Amino acid sequence: MSTPEIDVIVVGAGPVGLTAAIVLTQHGHRVRMVDDQAAGANTSRAAVVHSRTLELLEPYGVVPALAGRGIPIPRFTIRDRDRALVSVPFAGLPTAYPYTLMISQADTEKFLLARATELGVVVDRPATVRAIAQDDDSVTATLSTGAPVSARYLIGADGMHSTVREQAGIGFTGGSYAESFVLADIRSTGGIPRDEVILYFSPAGLVVVAPLPGDMYRVVAVAVADDAPHDPDTGFVQRLLDDRGPRAVPAAVTEVVWGSRFRVHHRLADSYRRGRILLAGDAAHVHSPAGGQGMNLGIEDAVTTGRVLSRVLQGETATLLDEHAAARRTTARSVMSTAGRLTDAATMPATARPLRNIGLRIAGAAPTVRRRLAYRLSGLDRR
Repeated sequence: MSTPEIDVIVVGAGPVGLTAAIVLTQHGHRVRMVDDQAAGANTSRAAVVHSRTLELLEPYGVVPALAGRGIPIPRFTIRDRDRALVSVPFAGLPTAYPYTLMISQADTEKFLLARATELGVVVDRPATVRAIAQDDDSVTATLSTGAPVSARYLIGADGMHSTVREQAGIGFTGGSYAESFVLADIRSTGGIPRDEVILYFSPAGLVVVAPLPGDMYRVVAVAVADDAPHDPDTGFVQRLLDDRGPRAVPAAVTEVVWGSRFRVHHRLADSYRRGRILLAGDAAHVHSPAGGQGMNLGIEDAVTTGRVLSRVLQGETATLLDEHAAARRTTARSVMSTAGRLTDAATMPATARPLRNIGLRIAGAAPTVRRRLAYRLSGLDRR
């Protein structure tokens, strides 16, 4: 059988798929991108780019645009209302990016798409993958827009409900949190600082508040029940912050720019590879938003997978892909564990809250603990 003209089909043109396409194209490979949504239709859930992610993206020409748009935040703080339990500073980390960069996913995606376009990548959209078949030499995707497309490999970066994962017959083991999560981009006045990302603990559930460009804040909260609105309004977000946020100088919500309600799952693909099919991002792992690791882990998948796949396309043994897939799955399991522990700690019953707070304040007073947390949250522990 002749070698396909296309090296890699990338399914999904969100941040993960675009990153994979950029890496592969910049390494000299021929990429075909497919996405089932019209341009600009992706929702904007992720809002943080961590230090390790910026390091990984640095060779690919997008970091200056990201850094120019985003807000660098020097610390992450866990609070019980006004009381600081743990403060995690990023200054002093051994990186050119000793901060958390707050930027909307829409902007991140825009800059990645601009770079991909510069490199000559074209996204076929809206185009749905209807079927995938593979043999020893190639993988073929049948699209809704025309004839089948064949390539040497295919990367599924098509999200939690991945058609690629389903077609490959890869299981997605896990479950769902009982609670819903509410997300809102707001404008407010009052007691929320603009120089830290704050995880507020509360018996009613966690709420994360972080600055965004344009004098906005991102609010992510566990909803008390499923009666939380699909489109949270000013009054609903105000009640969330009144119940869980600062008391000394309360936050006053003046506008909800965008919001939604969603379920959070904790699921991990049984394998990241099946033959010539590879998974990355939410197609491979989904978990609690606590810690802001989801998109960052997905971009890390994309960069590392692109680099290893490039080596295989250039003639190195394909067993590298098995080693890489196993390593990525182990990394994802560790990240999911951390996010789950943060969520569990934040939602402890009121009776356990005083003991939890004492333990966190004692632990947070130790420089080694704060440094370890900084490494974990920034992703530098995954170098």
